[in-house]
Amino acid sequence: MGARHIPESAAPTIVWLHRDLRLTDHAPLLEASRRGPVLVCFIWAPEEEKPWEPGAASRYWLCQSLSALDRDLRSMGSRLVYRRGPSLEALQELARETGARSVFFHRRYEPALSRRDDLIVGKLERSGLEARVFTGDLLFDPERVRTVAGGRYRVFTPFWRACVESEHQPPKPLERPNALAKPSRWPRSPSLGELGLEPAVDWASGIRADWKFGEAAACEKVRRLRSRVRRYDELRDRPDIEGTSRLSPHLAFGEVSPRHVWYSLSGGRPTPGRAALLRQLGWREFAHHLLCHHPKTPDEPLRSAFADFPWRTDARALRSWQRGRTGYPIVDAGMRELWGTGWMHNRVRMVVASFLVKDLLIDWREGARWFWDTLVDANLANNTLGWQWCAGCGADAAPFFRIFNPTRQGERFDPDGAYVARWVPEVGTAEYAPPIVDHGEARKRALVAFDTLAA
Repeated sequence: MGARHIPESAAPTIVWLHRDLRLTDHAPLLEASRRGPVLVCFIWAPEEEKPWEPGAASRYWLCQSLSALDRDLRSMGSRLVYRRGPSLEALQELARETGARSVFFHRRYEPALSRRDDLIVGKLERSGLEARVFTGDLLFDPERVRTVAGGRYRVFTPFWRACVESEHQPPKPLERPNALAKPSRWPRSPSLGELGLEPAVDWASGIRADWKFGEAAACEKVRRLRSRVRRYDELRDRPDIEGTSRLSPHLAFGEVSPRHVWYSLSGGRPTPGRAALLRQLGWREFAHHLLCHHPKTPDEPLRSAFADFPWRTDARALRSWQRGRTGYPIVDAGMRELWGTGWMHNRVRMVVASFLVKDLLIDWREGARWFWDTLVDANLANNTLGWQWCAGCGADAAPFFRIFNPTRQGERFDPDGAYVARWVPEVGTAEYAPPIVDHGEARKRALVAFDTLAA
C-alpha cells in the first residue's frame, strides 16, 4: 500500500525517542506517521536518570546510534531534532515552536524515568496537549504477567513458562512507516556533537573496531544469527569462539526490538539452540518484570537479610579487579575485554562477578557501578538482576555458597586458552602478577561471612 497524501501544513506529532532508536516496529512513530507531519526528537537529560544516569560507554554508543538513526531519517526526507533537558520544558517548547498538539513515546521501566514520564504525561495533558504512551520494547507487559494467585513472579522458570505457554503470543513487529511527512518548518536544534556524548579524550577506538551501530547493523546481526542458532545451546558458554548473539547493545538501545528477534528466530522446527536463545530474551523480560515491581533493587538487595552482609572495603583489590590484574587469567581476560570493547562474554561476566563478591567479598553494588560505566549494553534491569543473582541476594539467585573456581572455569570454558591469550598475553611469563588472593582461603572466608548472616 502506498503512502497516503498528508498535507504538510497540518500540526505535527512529536515522537519523543528514548532507547528505541529504530524505524521498524516503532508504534509511536508509525501511529504518528498515519496522522500527519512527524517531528522526531531526542532530549538529552541525564540528570533525570540519577542515580543511574548513562555511563561513559553507553553515552558513546548512544552518540553513534543517534547518528545512524538521523541518517536513516534523512533518507526518508526527515531528520532528528535534538534538545537538552529538562524533558518537560523541551517538549513544551517544541510544541510552541511547531504548533504540535500531540506527544507520542514508548514507556520506560526504570524507576526514575517511569516516575518522570507519569508526571510529564499529566502536565502535558493539563496544558492541552495529547500525550500517548505506547508499550513495545518488551515482549510482555510486566503488569500483565501474574501468578495464578495474582501475584508477581520471583523465580524465572515459572515466569517464563507463564509467558510462553499463554494463549497470547507477543504481538508481531510493526511495519516501518512508508513515509514521514515533514513539519511546515523545522525547529532549531543543536548538533549531535553539542550534546557532549563523546569523550573529550578518545578512548573508544576498541569499541569502534569491535562494533557497528544502528538499526541496519542490528538487523543484519539478527539475519546472520539465523544460520547459527542451531548450535547456540552448545557454544554460548565459550568465550573463545563466536557463540553468542552479541545483540545485547542493539537491544539495549532499541536498534532492534525483542519482537523482531522473537519472530525472526522462533519459526520453523523447534531446536535446543533456538529455545536457549529465546530463553535469553526471557531473562531480559524477567529482569524488567522484577525492576518494575521492585524498583529499589538497583540499590538494595531484594533479599533483605543481605542488607547486613559483612562486605569488605578494599580499594586496592577493587582496582586490581577493575583493571584485570587479579592474577586469575579468566577474570583478567574478561575485565580487559570489557575495558577494551565495552562488552564481556556472558559466562565470563558470571565468573568475574563471583570473584568480586565472593573471593574478594566486595559489595555487589561496586561491580554493578563499574559495569554500568563500562558496558555498551548497560541496562538497569539486566545489570541489577545479574549482579544480585551472582551475589545470592536477588530473585531466583544462585546460592551464595555456589562459588565459582576461576581456574576451573577457565579450563572448562576456554580449554585451549585462546580467549585468555588474546586479552592477557603475558600469562605464563614473569610479567604476569601472582593471584591477589588464594581462592581456597577466599572461599572459606566467604562461607564464614555467609554463616554469620544466616545466623
